[in-house]
Formats: sequence, C-alpha cells, structure tokens
Amino acid sequence: MRQLPLSLLSLLFVTPSLIIAAPPAAQCGHPFHALCPEPSPRPWRRLSDAIIRRIWGLPERQKSLGTPSGEAPIAGGVPSGKLLARYGEDIVMRFNISSADEASALAEASDILFLDVWEFNENWVDIRIAKDVVPSLLGLLPPSLQTSHVALMQDLDLAQAIFDSYPSPSSTQTHEDRSFTPTLRTSSSSENLFFQDYQPLSVIIPWMNLLASMFPTHVRRINVGISFEGRDIPALRVGVHATNDEQPSEPRKTILITAGSHAREWISTSTVNYLAWSLITSYGKFSSVTNLLESFDFVFVPTLNPDGYVYSWETDRLWRKNRQPTTLRFCRGVDLDRSYPFQWDGETTRGNPCSESFAGDSAFAGVEARRFAEWAKNETENNNINFIGFLDLHSYSQQILYPYSYSCSLDPPTLENLEELGLGLAKAIRISHKGQQYKVTSACEGNVAITKTTLEGKKEKVLLPRIETGGGSALDWFYHELRVEYAYQIKLRDTGSYGFLLPKDNIIPTGKEMLDAILYLGRYMLGTVGLEGEEIENLNPSEKQMQTGPISDQNDTVEEHEEETVVEEAVDEYDAVWELRRRKRR
Repeated sequence: MRQLPLSLLSLLFVTPSLIIAAPPAAQCGHPFHALCPEPSPRPWRRLSDAIIRRIWGLPERQKSLGTPSGEAPIAGGVPSGKLLARYGEDIVMRFNISSADEASALAEASDILFLDVWEFNENWVDIRIAKDVVPSLLGLLPPSLQTSHVALMQDLDLAQAIFDSYPSPSSTQTHEDRSFTPTLRTSSSSENLFFQDYQPLSVIIPWMNLLASMFPTHVRRINVGISFEGRDIPALRVGVHATNDEQPSEPRKTILITAGSHAREWISTSTVNYLAWSLITSYGKFSSVTNLLESFDFVFVPTLNPDGYVYSWETDRLWRKNRQPTTLRFCRGVDLDRSYPFQWDGETTRGNPCSESFAGDSAFAGVEARRFAEWAKNETENNNINFIGFLDLHSYSQQILYPYSYSCSLDPPTLENLEELGLGLAKAIRISHKGQQYKVTSACEGNVAITKTTLEGKKEKVLLPRIETGGGSALDWFYHELRVEYAYQIKLRDTGSYGFLLPKDNIIPTGKEMLDAILYLGRYMLGTVGLEGEEIENLNPSEKQMQTGPISDQNDTVEEHEEETVVEEAVDEYDAVWELRRRKRR
C-alpha cells in the first residue's frame, strides 16, 4: 500500500480545526447570532490555504472572528433574543403510559393540536409543546394521565440546550489557536477537533473530500442522490479492491450505514462521520480492519436529508423533515423515513402536511428517499453490488430495532439471525467504553409493546396504538425489497435527558460505542466472532496501545477499565434470558 508523507497525514487530523467555525456568512439570520459576522472565506478555501501554509511553512494570517467592530457574534453564553423568541415558551414533557387507552388519547391529542412528538416507546411519550397549550392537551387526556407526566425540559432549559448544541465562538477561537501544535499530531480521537463540535454541511463535505484525496487506496467520495433543493447527498465508499480492471465475478459485499434522515438528529450524522474516519485511518495498521475492508465495502452516508440539515443549522434547530413544498404553503416537508413504498401507510397523515411524520401524498413522495432508493437499486442491478448489511442511525432512546416497523403481526423470515446479531451488537456496546444499555427488539414492538403480568403470573405482550405511523420505513424497504439480510435501525443516545439536543461531549463516546458495534458486525459477517484475539481488543479506543493511533483516547483511566468489568458482569443475566428466548423459538 502506498504510504502518505507524515506531514500530510498529520494535516488530515489538524485541518478540521481550521474549518470548524461558526456557520458561514450566509447564516447571518441564524437565531444564535445577535450580530452579523463579517464575510469570511469559504471553508474549502480556508482548507487549501492551511495546506499551503503547512507545506511552505508560511505564518498564519491573523484575523478576527467577530464583527467589523470586533464584537463577538454571540454575546456571552446565554441564548439570544431571537432564540428565546422561537423556543423560549416551549417545554418538553414526558407522559408515562400503561394502557392502550392512554396511548390512543395521546396519539389523538397530538394530531388535534399538531404537537411535536419527540420519541415514544412502550413506557413513555416525549412531546415538545408550548406552555400555553399544556392545559388544552391535558383537557384531552384521561384522568390517569393528568398527573403521570414530568417536564424533561423547561422553557429556558430547552433554549439553552439548543444554544449549547452549536459551536461557540470561544471554542472556534481555541481551535484556531491550537492549530498545528505538536500535541495534535498524535491525532487521538479526544484531541481531534473535528469531533469536538457538531459540524455544518459546509464543513462536512470538504472534510469528506479531504479523506478521499488523502486515502485514495481505499476511499472514494460518491453521491447517492440529489436533494429537492439541488444539493448532493454525499457519501464515502470505503473498501479495498483488486488493482486490475477486471470485473469481479462475485458481487461486492457491501454494508450501508446511513444517518440524518431526520434533520435534527445531529448525533447520527456525527457518528457516521466518526465510524468512517475510524475505519479509514486504521486500515493498514491492524490486520483485522485491513481484512474487513478487503472483504467488504462500507458506504457511509452522513446525511440523507441535506436540505433539512442545513435548515436546522440556519433557521430551526428542531426541524425534522425535508424541505420540499406540500399542499399547504406554510407546512413544508415530508418525513423521509415514512416515504418508502413498502407498506406505505401515508393515508393517515395525507390530510395533515403539518404533521412531523407526514408521509406525503403517495409512496416515494420524499425526493431524497426516492433518489437514494434508485441509487441503491442501480448498485445491485448494474454495479455488481450485494448489500448484506444496512444500519440506519437515528436518535434517540438507545434501541437496536430490526424489521418489521409497519406491523407486529408478521415476523421477518430471518428473525433468529436478526435477533442473534442484534444482541451481539448490543453486548459489544455494553462492554465498551461507557457501558450503555441498548434494547434489542423489532421496530414495531420497540414503539408499541408493553409487558403485562396475567393473573396466573405469566408475562405477555400487549400492543398499544401507535403514536405515529410505522409503514414506509427505510428499514423495511431495504430488508424486504433489496433483500438485505441484516437490516437495523439504531437509535443512539440518550434516553431523554437531552433528546435530540445531546451535548457535544457525547459525540466521541457515542462514536466509540458504535465503532465497537461495527467491529463486532464485521467479525460476525466474517465468521470470526470469538476468534479475534488480542489485536481486536487493541482496536478498542480505550486501549493504551492505541494512544498514537487514530481511534485512541489518551484520557482513559484504570477506573474506567474496572467499570467495564462491572458492566460485563452485570449483563450476564440479561444475555442468559435472551439466549433462552432464542432457543425457545427454535
């Protein structure tokens, strides 16, 4: 494999610090900016200037991050008036549900009042609502729900969490001051400035281009479609192919990892970027990763909804859908994850384009979903690609969900295999860096199934009415239509404390735990689970041996290793229960 110069390799991990900045001048109307910053060079221009300075040893040009008068675009560490005007009267409430009647009442009230349902599962429903609408909501609910709720975020809490999710000028200035320091040349994940903040699309795309240009042996920058507003849907294809030009006789086995169908789920986009970067920069250093990339292709799609993602940066942090118009001029957007044709059930939302789960007027109404599906079908039919794995990352609630989403009345044909791998992924996460618990279940049960104890003492599942539709999902379409054997929707951190506004210091820990899951996925696909040996253990970012490698964490402590041991012991009983369930099915 051709080796890149050390200076260029160090540049890869340092350059993102130069382009991690407040959104560009076009975002002057952003609710967080009380003042408009002066025009600044585009991120890619700044990137190229940085490369030139690095190669030729030129000093960095000094510049101000503030306005022409030198004032910072954001005053202090509190939300601006524009932000408070948009979100200052909103709160997030959690309702604990225990019966079908309660679930039905919440679903009906949410439709009547056009509420923003953040997340729901078998135990609770999280709803964002204006404070002055709370009495109207409670008036539509049964007495049992009048007191079974709690405010997860008060009005100022929500505004502050939104404010904190954006890069601040102070962090940007710190990144600029630390550019090209010797400590950054070790490029540990804890020091990689690209993952210290959530990144706008104007930074992500140049970063992806840089990865492709610096690792041409195993990385290609591709597009998997065009958005409604004309933006590329960018992706990285990572894998090592034979050097000859002959078409391989066997289809190339490919694992597709996507994120950002829902614009506000920023942690999913950052996690896909982290996974791509980790595998790309570990190739050639560890035989396990090298073997993985020589055996499979990985296609990483950080955001399937680039229009919505940009809008969530520039205008509305909590925007969910894409940005195409609907029959109501003031209610734009289609829920891309309800737009696929398999078991599409958009009739329930057809007359309500203002619904956050509006599926459009017909299947494939979502432009990005249709074009992405066309790309995937073309890959299988014309480009000798065999998709063997599909991971669709979302947030939040910490669940690993397998088909079907549209209904619980039919089990998928490969249920045992889906459960077995899903449990393996969850265990890999639990025994990783921080030991997070991820629930494994079908996509339909994860939302609407509760466990009840009968009079005879037996436990049985009771299906609740859905808070939103479950048909038309990417998960079901890839599993059923493209015959992807292992298809999962993974809902990342957290379980509701912050919801979609997960603090930025969770970016790297979430990426690490998902990296452990991906490494397990690779071993499972290769049939080497349990045979990985010491080298796989050293790929864990918490291992000291990787301190100078791209996916290490130099701040790990003995206490954290002891915590991992405790977590592993704690889940033995949980794993035993699932093993009994799996054997019973057989």
